[in-house]
Amino acid sequence: MSYTTNTIFDKSTPVVTNIIIINVLMLIASNLFDLSGFALFYPSSPFFKPYQFITHMFMHGGIFHLIFNMYALWMFGKILEKVWGSQRFFIFYFVTGLGAAAIYTLVNYFQISSIQSHIDESMLQQMRLWLDEGLKSTSTDFYIRNWYNIINIPVVGASGAVFGVLLGFGMLFPNTVLQLLFPPVRLKVKYFVIIYGAIELYLAINNPVGGGIAHTAHLGGMIFGFILIKVWGKKRNIFY
Repeated sequence: MSYTTNTIFDKSTPVVTNIIIINVLMLIASNLFDLSGFALFYPSSPFFKPYQFITHMFMHGGIFHLIFNMYALWMFGKILEKVWGSQRFFIFYFVTGLGAAAIYTLVNYFQISSIQSHIDESMLQQMRLWLDEGLKSTSTDFYIRNWYNIINIPVVGASGAVFGVLLGFGMLFPNTVLQLLFPPVRLKVKYFVIIYGAIELYLAINNPVGGGIAHTAHLGGMIFGFILIKVWGKKRNIFY
């Protein structure tokens, strides 16, 4: 199968189309109603519900967050859906999204464990009481504020799954050339994915939730996408 830039402008595919529609409707609904319960909270938070591992993938922090994710999904996801078929793409999208959430939660677990090693038991009990009563932490202590923020600030967005889709596109079409707007250069997808992955790794190590962006979730989506494609690759006849 050959790939040309004209393919980008073909009509969309059913799974991608429906995912985009659901995300748009959820953003509209979140502006009309309180849907914060659909965001993903850390499991020890009193606001956590198991279904949030799925629902957070359809929530976004604003219109620009939504546009960025859905445009990337539409551009790259529909190509993967045409290659794999709708069922396999559906599985890939949700496995990478759930994998991203799992990695994000696991990293938070290690962060919380490290923070709690610097806090005595009486202070930890007080912090848990704040959460139970829905109180905001006003402490200036570095460890207390970080602990509170990790547990009490949720993550939203399809970014983890979208990064998985980007990784998948890069593996199937590594030599496809992208015209970037910033910087204004032409770059093969394989190099774009490597550079983007390296940036996310750097940011994840130095500031895992910096600027409200869950860099570890982005990496998680790419990691699970890579693993799944490798598993599927053992049964393929040809790889693009």
